[in-house]
Amino acid sequence: MSNIRDQLVWNRLLAIVEEQAQTLMRTAFSAVVREAGDLSAGVFDTTGAMLGQAVTGTPGHVNAMAASVGKFLARFPLAELGPGDVLLTNDPWDGTGHLNDFTVVTPVFRNERPVALFAATSHIADVGGRGFGPDAGEVFEEGLRVPIMKLFDKGKLDDSLMRLVVANVRDPVVAEGDLYSLTACNRNGGEQLLKAMRDFDLDELDGVGQWIIDTSRTAMRDEIRGLPDGVYRREMTVDGYDEPIEVSCALTIAGDAIDIDFAGSSGLSAFGINVPLNYTEAYASFGVRCVVGNDIPNNAGSLEPVTVQALAGSILNAEPPAAVSARHALGQMLPDVVLGCLDQAIPGVVPAEGASCIWNPVLRNLATARGNLTTEPFVIYAIFNGGTGARAA
Repeated sequence: MSNIRDQLVWNRLLAIVEEQAQTLMRTAFSAVVREAGDLSAGVFDTTGAMLGQAVTGTPGHVNAMAASVGKFLARFPLAELGPGDVLLTNDPWDGTGHLNDFTVVTPVFRNERPVALFAATSHIADVGGRGFGPDAGEVFEEGLRVPIMKLFDKGKLDDSLMRLVVANVRDPVVAEGDLYSLTACNRNGGEQLLKAMRDFDLDELDGVGQWIIDTSRTAMRDEIRGLPDGVYRREMTVDGYDEPIEVSCALTIAGDAIDIDFAGSSGLSAFGINVPLNYTEAYASFGVRCVVGNDIPNNAGSLEPVTVQALAGSILNAEPPAAVSARHALGQMLPDVVLGCLDQAIPGVVPAEGASCIWNPVLRNLATARGNLTTEPFVIYAIFNGGTGARAA
């Protein structure tokens, strides 16, 4: 009977996180969130392990967010949080790779005890600085960097923080609105979870959560165990900004685990196309999940058997204060090199290379252009996606 209940709770969680994402899309001020789904939404257990994610979202947001909630809890342990608390950051190394992404984390309490956390990430059109793009030489030039801190404390907005945010961006209404939108979607998720817990007479979620993680981990390890052991290599040369970039990938299958090593890849770029390790991990593991266990839910359990490493200080493990605003320009190429490795292990399964990376030109005005003061600043960027590569069949 317990297994049936657990499965019903799991299905309910999937519905909740999907509604969480839809709330974010319906209330977002940034067009890229409303129209392109440039976001992530998910539910986590009290240790910070992701149990489930919404279908809507990008791998860079989802998988990096999956690793970020533990960093929030390291800064604010659950024992120090209470109802009405809302945390946020846009730190590239604690969040999802660049300053334009704000991640908001909200703990959920039942009978005054913490039972879960909801997290969501969305891309805010402008965070000040040089703006979204590769032009900066350091992260300090790329915009406002907010460490992990409270946006709401026991339900009360940190007005000083919000004033700092809106004072440093070109479109303050959008920035402020998006932070409220992120807060609202997490609140919706929490309310729906508490209703579900009442329906199923659950006092805590960690028991069901552990079953979800264990089941997913076991299924993923079983899938990997069916692959041939070995070390498979693939390299790619990317145009880069000022000079070509070499991406070198070695994928090792050993028993029930996969390790991806980007040793040999290029060093840091002088431009903002460097990739923090969390974003490298997100897209490299996504490459694996496209063809290995792709029918297994994406959560802490199924992500655990895939590890990713890159040399500290290289372009795929950029450390502060490297410029990282356009980390997607290289990071979104990584699934192709991973799939190139897997094609050697399981030929005839992976797709051919496609367009890989989105192309999104940023259009913004300069307040003092041609000596004329422009009173209405704007930031607009369009997203262009190319086609996928041919499938094996």
